[in-house]
Amino acid sequence: MAAGPPAHPVVGIVIGSDSDFETMEHAGRVLHEFGVTYEITIASAHRSPARVEAYAREAEGRGLRVIIAGAGGAAHLAGVLAGLTVLPVIGVPLAGPALGGLDALLSTVQMPGGVPVATVGIGGARNAALLAVQILGTADPALRERYRAYKERLAREVEEKAARLTPGAEPGMVPPRQAGGRPPS
Repeated sequence: MAAGPPAHPVVGIVIGSDSDFETMEHAGRVLHEFGVTYEITIASAHRSPARVEAYAREAEGRGLRVIIAGAGGAAHLAGVLAGLTVLPVIGVPLAGPALGGLDALLSTVQMPGGVPVATVGIGGARNAALLAVQILGTADPALRERYRAYKERLAREVEEKAARLTPGAEPGMVPPRQAGGRPPS
């Protein structure tokens, strides 16, 4: 096992337009927090299909192991990438002016049999990156442990918030509440 992250990116983030960057940069931040190397580029399934095809066909040979694709509207980017590569593709449907992202969600999630796209919620760039970390962690015990520590931290944060909400309650137990939010007398 290598001592540190590889020099080349292992996750590719592909956005359909520069307007998608504001949302999708959150995926890069999460990957960086976990020490996962990544690259980000723009390629449109409709405006630059040859660029999308070249990216998908070259990704595995360049050492990528997961692709995250964010697009709005018709949102065919993730599906086209998935059709052209054997790498896992995670789709991030992005909100748009017409339907608030519902069109992108349906376009991303409704793939034909044999061409899977793991789809997160609308604007779910952070969750896409976390899913990529989980996928990579199946072959990287150190990364898997960092993800486990992250999940444990989330659980601790919930317990701390619950303790502030119900002082004196045992961890994991919240006393029943009556209407109005008060514990029973």
